[in-house]
Amino acid sequence: MTMPLDARPEEDDAALLARYARGDAGAARALTVRLAPRAHAQAFRMLGDRSEAEDVVQDAMLRLWRIAPEWRTGEAQVSTWLYRVVSNLCTDRLRRRRRGGVALDDVAEPEDPAPGVEATLQDNARHTALRVAIADLPERQRLALTLRHFEGVSNPEIAEQLGVSVEAVESLTARAKRALATALKGRVAALGYEG
Repeated sequence: MTMPLDARPEEDDAALLARYARGDAGAARALTVRLAPRAHAQAFRMLGDRSEAEDVVQDAMLRLWRIAPEWRTGEAQVSTWLYRVVSNLCTDRLRRRRRGGVALDDVAEPEDPAPGVEATLQDNARHTALRVAIADLPERQRLALTLRHFEGVSNPEIAEQLGVSVEAVESLTARAKRALATALKGRVAALGYEG
């Protein structure tokens, strides 16, 4: 079984770009998965508009694909080159805005999409309560529930791993869910689930 390219951190960006230049579309996908999110975050911070940021990243990635055959390994990092192109494209767009009557100072700061401290603490409390409740389940229920709902394993695969029938797996997961509901019932308000 082969691992997807984005799961191979030992393969550097320049090697992936060289593979793309030789026609390997999988290398392009892996490089996109690796670089596009950070490039988008950079463009969004500069422009304050998700749609415009997506356009900039798409343009920057197209430019990267065009220069791939001429890329000289060792002169610059692929990520550095890409983020510089993103920055230049954003600066160009901001200049056009200014010429069009919109001053850079009039562009609103983008809202921070990260959750606040209170939400983060609430999430941590919920995760801790759930982890403790799951740890208290009988072993077979805990295994069935964890495999099914946290690892995405199908019921027939769980049945094979546990040496039981699919119906037994369904019963184990149902009992585990009921036990969790009972264990957490008294903590509903404390975990922020009321109102």
